[in-house]
Amino acid sequence: MNFTRRVLLHSVAFAMACSLPGLASAADLIAIITPSHDNPFFKAEAVGAEARAKELGYDTLVLVHDDDPNKQSEMFDTAIARGAKAIILDNAGADATVAPVQRAKDAGIPSFLIDREIKESGIAVSQIVSNNYQGAQLGAEQFVELMGEEGKYAELLGREADTNAGIRSAGYHDIIDQYPDLEMVTQQSANWSQTEAYGKMETILQAHPDIKGVISGNDTMAMGAWAALEAAGRTDVIVVGFDGSNDVRDSILAGGIKATVLQPAFRQAQLAVEQADQYLRTGETGVDEKQLMDCILITPENAGQLETFALDG
Repeated sequence: MNFTRRVLLHSVAFAMACSLPGLASAADLIAIITPSHDNPFFKAEAVGAEARAKELGYDTLVLVHDDDPNKQSEMFDTAIARGAKAIILDNAGADATVAPVQRAKDAGIPSFLIDREIKESGIAVSQIVSNNYQGAQLGAEQFVELMGEEGKYAELLGREADTNAGIRSAGYHDIIDQYPDLEMVTQQSANWSQTEAYGKMETILQAHPDIKGVISGNDTMAMGAWAALEAAGRTDVIVVGFDGSNDVRDSILAGGIKATVLQPAFRQAQLAVEQADQYLRTGETGVDEKQLMDCILITPENAGQLETFALDG
């Protein structure tokens, strides 16, 4: 066999191997779409997913939708046009996300959702979310204890379009409402935003100067509330968050915010990539579409073990 023919046959064999399902090549792309990386939780998701995808031999396309459903839809179009093999997504709304995930599926691109689920089943391959209800109950139990089972408190809610906001609030109240001496004086959405939470907390303090506690739907809002409380000289107010961010960890260790609930963002994102890889190789993930990961209460006792939404030891 002459040299030219050997090269030709080798090239054909290589091309055929790369076209087989489940064999990652330099051309295999995984798109990773999340909310803004200004929030460390979402940044951890993107970093975790990207790192794992590269370890498994994939190229990555990291995009940010800023919780804008229209922008998210455009990013799905980009992923489809770029020929992505799979999409890892923390979505921009349970209802608004159904159509783009279906569009990707119709184009032969499976989606693997993390953190926030959608209401429809059978469209995404995986929906890996924290057990927000279980986590909220953990946080609420700690809040009740810290409050001594009595006093006035405020609740800061997340974005209304986000299913997690409602689930966490329900988990909080299924515990807190059992204590008649705990009085919620106001419940306001700060849209997961630190800046909005700061402003809302200032207003709440003016209207309710005798407030004793604040329970927050996420750590970013908890940090905003705590900053406003510090500025007002009200560091006696008990604040509990949800997420397990490094910022809140540091506040807990410094004696500021009292507790948070860790949801394993980094691991969720990596698990989604691993399931995407298995699905591309075998046509299945081996697990159910909807998967819950339990949350962990973070207090001064274990906060030192927390790093980038993961607990060591």
